[in-house]
Amino acid sequence: MSSGYFSGVFGELIIFAFRLYIGAVMLRFLLQLVRADFRYNALARALVNITNPVLIPLRRLVPGYRGIDWAAVLLMVLLAMAGLVIVLGLGGRPPTGPGLLILAMAELLTIAVKLFFFSILLLVIVSWVAPDRYNPATELLQPVTEPLMRPARQILPPIGGLDLSPILVLLLLHLTERLLIVPLQSFGFSLM
Repeated sequence: MSSGYFSGVFGELIIFAFRLYIGAVMLRFLLQLVRADFRYNALARALVNITNPVLIPLRRLVPGYRGIDWAAVLLMVLLAMAGLVIVLGLGGRPPTGPGLLILAMAELLTIAVKLFFFSILLLVIVSWVAPDRYNPATELLQPVTEPLMRPARQILPPIGGLDLSPILVLLLLHLTERLLIVPLQSFGFSLM
C-alpha cells in the first residue's frame, strides 16, 4: 500500500472530525436562530457543553448582532477552512485564498444539507417507531427542521393521514447538493 492511500484515509478521518464539530456548532447556531429552549433538554445541554469552550472566548472578540451569533458563523468558516487546508496539504495541493473560501462555503453548505437530511430522516423514523413518546432528540430537531417542513406541508398536504412532505424536502436537499454544492466545489477547485 502506498503512502497516498494512508494520507487519503487520514484525510477522510480529519474531514469527518471537522464536520462533526462544525455540525455541532451549526446545530447550536440553528437552535439559537429558531429560539429553541436549551434549558431542559439533555442533548441541547450536551451541545452547549461541547461548543462553549470555543464559542465563549470567541464571543468576546465577535459579538452577536440582531439575534445572529456571529462568533458561531466565524467559527464554522474558520473550522471549514482549517480542515480543508490540512486535507489539501496532505494531498500536496496547497490551497489559495479565493478557492479556499469558496470550498469552505461549499463545505458548510454540505454540512447544512446533511444536518437537515439526517434530522428529517431521524424525525420520520421516530414518528413511525414511537410517535407519542417524549424524545429529547425530536424535541431538539423539530424546531430546526420546521422552517423547511412548513412550506413543504403547504405544497404537499397529508394524504389520508400520511405526511409525504419529508420526501419532498429530502428530494430538494438532494437536488441542492447536486445542483449547487457540486458546481461550487468544482469552481473552488478551479481557482486553486
